[in-house]
Amino acid sequence: MTLPQNPTRTTRDYQALDAAHHIHAFVDQKALNAEGPRVMVRGEGLHLWDNEGKRYLDGMSGLWCTNLGYGRKDLAAAATRQLERLPYYNMFFHTTHPAVVELSELLFSLLPSHYSHAIYTNSGSEANEVLIRTVRRYWQILGKPQKKVMIGRWNGYHGSTLGSTALGGMGFMHEMGGMLPDFAHIGEPYWYVQGGELTEEEFGLKAARELEAKILELGADKVAAFVAEPFQGAGGMIFPPASYWAEVQRICRQYDVLLCADEVIGGFGRTGEWFAHQHFGFEPDTLTIAKGLTSGYIPMGGLVLSKRMAEVLVEQGGVFAHGLTYSGHPVAAAVAIANIKALRDEGVVNQVKNDSGPYLQQCLRQVFEGHPLVGEIQGTGLVAALQLCEDKPSRKRFANETDITWRCRTIGFEEGLIIRATGGRMIMAPALVATRGDIDELVSKTKLALDRTAQEFGRL
Repeated sequence: MTLPQNPTRTTRDYQALDAAHHIHAFVDQKALNAEGPRVMVRGEGLHLWDNEGKRYLDGMSGLWCTNLGYGRKDLAAAATRQLERLPYYNMFFHTTHPAVVELSELLFSLLPSHYSHAIYTNSGSEANEVLIRTVRRYWQILGKPQKKVMIGRWNGYHGSTLGSTALGGMGFMHEMGGMLPDFAHIGEPYWYVQGGELTEEEFGLKAARELEAKILELGADKVAAFVAEPFQGAGGMIFPPASYWAEVQRICRQYDVLLCADEVIGGFGRTGEWFAHQHFGFEPDTLTIAKGLTSGYIPMGGLVLSKRMAEVLVEQGGVFAHGLTYSGHPVAAAVAIANIKALRDEGVVNQVKNDSGPYLQQCLRQVFEGHPLVGEIQGTGLVAALQLCEDKPSRKRFANETDITWRCRTIGFEEGLIIRATGGRMIMAPALVATRGDIDELVSKTKLALDRTAQEFGRL
């Protein structure tokens, strides 16, 4: 029997087997097969090594996941202990288990007091799928079954299942499988591209009031919820103007529309607050969580409900017709407990807020404010985006911006750096345990990648 990571296999061996059996996410598979994927074999801290021994600084925490970095023995030990004690049981048949109960006790000790219940899933996509059904069930119980339209944002991302794709605003994803009824979208709060002559504050209010216009167009009696990321992650790490979220919250409260925050990327310390909505100063009715919940060491997600919603569902709802085989999986719960305790007890979130986050933001602005490709720098904590542009005074974008950012991303890999290209933006989100040395490496290698890109495209 051939074991995984057989030392006799070459990179080409793995690439050939990968091509024979896998279809990868968000890529032209035929082109990838011709190129051959990188084969990652080891991780430690913020660094990864491929099958040929090349070292990379992971500036994206995997997919915004590995908040504690790679190689944490405490998380592995927590999984091992739970595997030996109770590797699996479900939350069906009137049953629970200590790991999931203690996870919820810990989670709600960190959340604001107006949240009380959780429904656990395996991923962020599933958490948003459960959100759709739960929100609609809530309004059914209250005698308003017609309130079922979910409003999202164009360029927002909420997952890859059919429902979460419909909720998201990625048009190219809608084309694969079609749209669903009772979903609507408003514009994204992307001032740099869409703000025109408006100030950021003016544009933030304008973007928020698109929600009011859409609610009135559809009828407030038909709109169940507005769902959005506090900052747009996969859409480009787009931070809304400071005026945006307070106005969105006012509108939702005025028209009795639930306000639902997708915290899959922003949760568990990314902005220097435990949850990104706390950084932006608004109070959602629900939170969807995943990724940083376990630092990506094992799949787990969840839907967090306010007391207002949970009381209706529990006291008036009768049978809740939902369930997942692995909801609240004991091993996942045990890893989540160890992960959250480490973030709390090691002061990681406070470190992001008071030291490493401000240091990253300061370094990016010092290094890139005068760069010939960079028009704007956005971010807070350990998440950031560099907006590329052709002309800074007019905010004119490159016509071929995706070619430029994709090339920059590729050069980054050549320089031993993993950052992501999204539209006209280079985005980064290193692990929350990043040291100043790690941040210096991230910034210096990003500059190498941008400088080489500028040279190739005649801008330096």
